[in-house]
Amino acid sequence: MRKKRNYTREHRPDYVFNNVIIGRFINYLMEDGKKAVAERVMYDALEAVKKQSGQNPTEVFDKAITNVSPMVEVASKRVGGANYQIPREVRPARRFVLACRWLIAAARSKKGKNMSDRLAEEILLASKNEGNAIKKKLDTHRMAEANRAFAHFAR
Repeated sequence: MRKKRNYTREHRPDYVFNNVIIGRFINYLMEDGKKAVAERVMYDALEAVKKQSGQNPTEVFDKAITNVSPMVEVASKRVGGANYQIPREVRPARRFVLACRWLIAAARSKKGKNMSDRLAEEILLASKNEGNAIKKKLDTHRMAEANRAFAHFAR
């Protein structure tokens, strides 16, 4: 049987900053196919980041994504009737997806403000290595470190 071909998707940049990463993040932020709503939330959040930090919002956002991206994670593997959590290095594409997912989840979990303010706050915190998204990354790293003894089961 032939090996499945690995297709790489060509991603479009967003139309304001002409940045592929922001364009992909908007797609992850989108719910029920409402891209215009997701764009509005993201651009308002980046505007708030610019106001609060006084820095270029795309650079702050890139730094936040880099800080939240995990290096290792655990994968479950069944060996001889027992399930082991095996630490594995995270592929770059998955690293970005997890970072986006964790940033959005951290922003959505906060209450009391509108989504663009919550997202801006989480982006600023992540760029300073703080916040719930960073906590999630550290928990993942801690889990991988705790299960380092099972690394020899990795394929």
